[in-house]
Amino acid sequence: MNFPTGQPEERTPSLVLDATPSYGVAAGVRRNEEDVVEFRWMRQDSRVHLEGPQGTSRERAVLDQFHGDFTHEYFLDDWPVWARPYIIGSVGATHVGVRTGGSFTRFSFGLGAGVKFYFKRHFGFRIQGEWLPVLVNPEVNSFVCGGGCRVHLSGTLVSQGEVVVGPLFRF
Repeated sequence: MNFPTGQPEERTPSLVLDATPSYGVAAGVRRNEEDVVEFRWMRQDSRVHLEGPQGTSRERAVLDQFHGDFTHEYFLDDWPVWARPYIIGSVGATHVGVRTGGSFTRFSFGLGAGVKFYFKRHFGFRIQGEWLPVLVNPEVNSFVCGGGCRVHLSGTLVSQGEVVVGPLFRF
């Protein structure tokens, strides 16, 4: 993950969050046999460094994501009943904290897909890939009211890809 530290036209260093394994947990409610609403927390314990004209420095950083996930599973005729492909959309917040005291929390969302394998009705395994951008440098460019209000927002998206593999328990 690469965060800009200045304006795009400036030659300022970028803040780079190194790729490391993460862990987390999700719990949710099945609205019907195809749709699931979950709350997910993921933590990535990583290293952060400045990359650019001023050289580099390394420091420990922790990235926490708090997301509401909305999953739709598909029942396909040519697939076995124990394997269900699904799509996922998520929305939430990402908090990045550096051990020396700097931290920030920003809006984030995700789009992805995967397959759930059910070995038993209440136990299975999931494989999922997801794009999880974080909105950094959010700004309100204009705010106009008169016969209705209009707000123009802008910001920079910083992308992160995630692959999730793990067990699932269904109650």
